[in-house]
Amino acid sequence: MDPEQDTRIIILGTTGSGKTTLSRHLSRTLDIPAVELDAIRHGPNWAETPDDEFRRGVADSLHGDRWIVDGNYSVARDIIWPRATTLIWLDYSFPLVFWRLFWRTLSRGIMRRKLWNDNTEDLWRHFLTKDSLFLWAVQTHWERRKSLAKVLESCQYSHLEVLRFRSSMETRRWLEGISHPV
Repeated sequence: MDPEQDTRIIILGTTGSGKTTLSRHLSRTLDIPAVELDAIRHGPNWAETPDDEFRRGVADSLHGDRWIVDGNYSVARDIIWPRATTLIWLDYSFPLVFWRLFWRTLSRGIMRRKLWNDNTEDLWRHFLTKDSLFLWAVQTHWERRKSLAKVLESCQYSHLEVLRFRSSMETRRWLEGISHPV
């Protein structure tokens, strides 16, 4: 990946897979602005931005020919994917994703870390309610894997360079190549 070229990257994966962490790392390494879709989708008090506003916010965020977007929102796929050059799929095992999600949620909850629009993680919500991110991960991990593979078979997205990483080691090796090109 040449940072001087048009570089428009989408990063996908199950919640907790490390999309935003990878996005931030690539943003620093390649000096490309990063857009976190969750920051556009989740308003104050976790209110979900209506689809039309969300889509406008996404479109307004994608300036120029160099950007990175992380998030799985199919409602904005038609805005992002046709313009993208590369799709990175963090297709990690469920145990790894669940472990990362557990520790991320726990640390955010305990530290009361501010997220988008002044939101914070509520541990009780994720451990004791039907709105749990853990429940969401269980419900979506395998279905997302199947549906994404099917979507990527479409000739509509044949312009994308697809990088499917099945382990964090694969991702690290690829990042080393980006950080230290031969």
